[in-house]
Amino acid sequence: MTKFIFITGGVVSSLGKGIVAASLGSILESRNLSVSVIKLDPYINVDPGTMSPSQHGEVFVTYDGAETDLDLGHYERFVNYKTNKSSNYTTGQIYDCVLKRERKGEYLGSTVQVIPHITDEIKESIKEGSFDKDICIVEIGGTVGDIESLPFIEAIRQMGVELGRDIVSYIHLTLVPYIQAANEIKTKPTQHSVKELRSIGIQPDILVCRSEKSIDDSDKEKIALFTNVEAKAVINSVDVQDIYEIPLILHEQGLDDIIVEKLDLKCDPTSLNSWQNYKSKREKINKNIHIKIIAKYGNYTESYKSLHEAVKHAGVHCGVNIEIDYIDAEELNDKNLLDLNKADGVIVPGGFGSRGIEGKISAVKFCRENDVPFLGICLGMQAAVIEFARNVCNLDRANSTEFDKNTKFPVIGLIEEWLDEKGSVEYRDANSDIGGTMRLGEQECIVKENSNIHDAYNKMNSVFERHRHRYEFNNEFKNLLEDNGLLISGTSADGTLVEVIELKNHPWFLGCQFHPEFTSKPTKGHPLFISFINASKEKNEK
Repeated sequence: MTKFIFITGGVVSSLGKGIVAASLGSILESRNLSVSVIKLDPYINVDPGTMSPSQHGEVFVTYDGAETDLDLGHYERFVNYKTNKSSNYTTGQIYDCVLKRERKGEYLGSTVQVIPHITDEIKESIKEGSFDKDICIVEIGGTVGDIESLPFIEAIRQMGVELGRDIVSYIHLTLVPYIQAANEIKTKPTQHSVKELRSIGIQPDILVCRSEKSIDDSDKEKIALFTNVEAKAVINSVDVQDIYEIPLILHEQGLDDIIVEKLDLKCDPTSLNSWQNYKSKREKINKNIHIKIIAKYGNYTESYKSLHEAVKHAGVHCGVNIEIDYIDAEELNDKNLLDLNKADGVIVPGGFGSRGIEGKISAVKFCRENDVPFLGICLGMQAAVIEFARNVCNLDRANSTEFDKNTKFPVIGLIEEWLDEKGSVEYRDANSDIGGTMRLGEQECIVKENSNIHDAYNKMNSVFERHRHRYEFNNEFKNLLEDNGLLISGTSADGTLVEVIELKNHPWFLGCQFHPEFTSKPTKGHPLFISFINASKEKNEK
């Protein structure tokens, strides 16, 4: 029977519940336990697909095509578990399911209420998303006390009563601030946060206390006394230089041992060699290279979270520290290239809409003309195609129909029909809903030999990567672009869609329609990013 660990947060948001959930999952997995992870989000959106990355952070795409919260990216980077459509539930999804059932008459004339109907739907969703693993870790978004999250909190309280406390465990993450003027750590916010949680009916088994400075034993004992938690179960998550040290820190304080004891788990001893090896490899690096990312969404490290992490992972495996510099695409043009000449490599990432597109195209042109290693992802690949069509093939004002519906040379266009990962035909047009109408999820890419991508993937002829886009390479221009030196090195399984483009006479220039950043892991890196960083490293050494 699956046992559940619920992780809540208090005091303030953005304390790192997702990192704690992912780290704990990684530790328990190392003890030969199977683990699934779920994120419950209180917002009313059905999914974050239509939300601005500047406000909410990146949209993480699962292998089966769900547009989800960025925390699922953390789960996949730490745990060897592929998240899916049942790994992220929002208030919008829950209410949508309940209302559809009500319209079908499935509640037999009952008055539909938050309790029991909404909470029952939440509980069933959690059980469905557990996939009968040994352990299911469930992170509840938001902060205890928020109105929005109350139905989720009530549902997990009910599960503790219904399943028993040997099946369910509660972890509460709080902030223990350091007041510099007084040179003191303050425990009162944590005390009040736990008081709020207990007033709802949940007594936490474990407290994870986020802090700027280490919390000493006397402060831990004080927290334990006022929150009715054992002193050994007060865990300090202190700020660290690298988030991938968190599994080591949590294990060192015995977090997994407390869980194993509380839930009476039969498992192997902990083995965190992969995390220790990653840390050792990172600490030995003494060389820096500079990567420029041409961005359009603010709050860069959150808007491009998976990309940021994937570049860092590749750097560790290539033996270099990556200094990432984000450049606002709107400030770039052919006459103002903002020190791109200092870049060892340039990445143009994905995005939607015309804002900043000309700046991205200018960056592509600079890389093409100056032999700078270039990686274009999704929109970045499309920008590379547009630039090549305009400046090499002399197709004046070539564009995507996303940006110019009346362009004379639509080298990128809206495809209205394609096969999904199951082989079923999907349709869309310009009037389709924005949310959930893209080519989404993991799909096969056939790789051409004698290409950078073929070398990067260790000579594999077929790879599976995740997609999130509406517009595609227009095959009407395929022969013309190839005749002028564009190499199409990857296509969809049926050969109809262009997945990867390269330049024949360039050290390393590659654009891919998919998102390789979604499958990068710190302990392994991603082959495409490793190849790109190695090329950038070579440029730096010249």
